[in-house]
Amino acid sequence: MFLKAHSRSKDGKEHRYYSLVESVRTSRGPQHRTLAYLGELNGTAESAWRKSILVFNGEGGDECQLELFASDAPQIPSGERVVQVVLDRVRWERPRDFGEVFVVHHLWKLLGLDELLRERMPEGDEEIAWPVMSFILVAARLLAPSSELAIEEQFYPRTALDDICGVREEKVNKDRLYRALDQLLPHKATLEAHLKSRLGELFQEPFDILLYDLTSTYFEGLAESNPAAKRGYSRDHRPDCVQIVIGLVVTKSGLPLGYEVFHGNQAEAPTLSQMMAKMERLYGKASRIWVFDRGVTSEKNLEALRQSGGSYLVGTPRSLLRKVEAALLDSNWKTAREGIEVKIVPSPNGSQDTFILCRSADRRLKEAAIHERFERRIEDGLGRLVKAVECVFRSNVNADSSRR
Repeated sequence: MFLKAHSRSKDGKEHRYYSLVESVRTSRGPQHRTLAYLGELNGTAESAWRKSILVFNGEGGDECQLELFASDAPQIPSGERVVQVVLDRVRWERPRDFGEVFVVHHLWKLLGLDELLRERMPEGDEEIAWPVMSFILVAARLLAPSSELAIEEQFYPRTALDDICGVREEKVNKDRLYRALDQLLPHKATLEAHLKSRLGELFQEPFDILLYDLTSTYFEGLAESNPAAKRGYSRDHRPDCVQIVIGLVVTKSGLPLGYEVFHGNQAEAPTLSQMMAKMERLYGKASRIWVFDRGVTSEKNLEALRQSGGSYLVGTPRSLLRKVEAALLDSNWKTAREGIEVKIVPSPNGSQDTFILCRSADRRLKEAAIHERFERRIEDGLGRLVKAVECVFRSNVNADSSRR
C-alpha cells in the first residue's frame, strides 16, 4: 500500500493530488488498485498519512517504505553506495538458463574430463578448442538431447553456455559440432576407461554385475556413405529404413561402461563375445555376472562365459521353458515380494545351470488383457467380414431378380 501522486495544471498553477493504492497481481500482470482518493494534501494531512502508512507497513520494520511522496529523500547511511533505478524503465531481456548448465559444468570438472581432453586434444589451428566444443555437446546431450542443428538454433542461444565457455553464440554451428564429434571418436576407449575409474572413485560403484542389451536407430535417407547402415530387425517398427544396432553395457545402477555400434542386420547373440572382449580389454579380466535377455542367449555364449569363469543371469529360451511346465503346477513357490513368486528347479537339459521360475500376478493380468484385446479384434474383424459377405450376397440376389 502506498500513496500515488497525480499532477494537474489549472489556471496556470500546478496541483498535486494523491490517492491511496495497493499493488495486486492480475492475469495481465501487476496492477494498481485505488483504495481511496485523498485530494490535495496540506502539511498536516500529509504528516497524518505518513504515520498511517508506517503503521500498516510496520514502523521500524524491514518493510518500512522509504519513498512515500515524490519529495521524499530517504536517509542513506554514510558510506553506503546506492544506485537509483527507474522501475518503469527496467526491462528483462534475453533470459537464459544458467543453473542446469552450471551443474553440468561442475560435473564435467568433477569427472576430470576437462583435464583429460586437454591432454588428449592439444590446441592446434582451430578457432574454438575441441575440449570446449566437446563440453557443449555433452551438456546438450544431457539436458536436451537433440540434433546438432537444434543445438545451434535452440539449445545454445537459450542457455548461459556462452558465459561459461566463453564462446559467442554465432561460433556454435552444426558444422563445428560435427567436427567435434569426429575429433572425439579416436579417444572413445580412453574416455570409457577414465569414466569407469572416476565413477568407481566418486560413487564407490561396484562393477561385478554388468547388464547388456541392444537397441537400434534408423536413418530416413539411404545412408549410402555409412557401410554399417543395413536393413534388419527394427525395434522402432521401421523396417522400411536402414539402421544401425547399438550395444550398451551398464552397471546395476545404470552407469554406462561401454558401447559398440554394429551393422543394422547384426543378430543379437553374436555381439556378446565382442562386448566381453572389450570389457576385458578395458577393465581387465575379472569374475563378473552378466545379465541379458533371451535374445542374446545362445549355447555358444553361455559356454564362453563358463570357460572364462564368469557367471550369468539370462532369460531362458522358450524351448527350455516347455521342459519345466510340470514344475509350474507344483505348490512349492516362495514369495520374493508382493505379487512375485519364485521357485528353483534343476536344469531340464542336465547342465549345471540353476533355473529360477518366476510368476507375477500383475503379469498374469496383463497377459489376460492382451489375449482379451486380441480376441476382441478377431471378433470385430469377423463381424465386419460377415457384413461384407451379406452385402455381396444381397447385391447378387437383387441382380438376379432384376434380370428375371
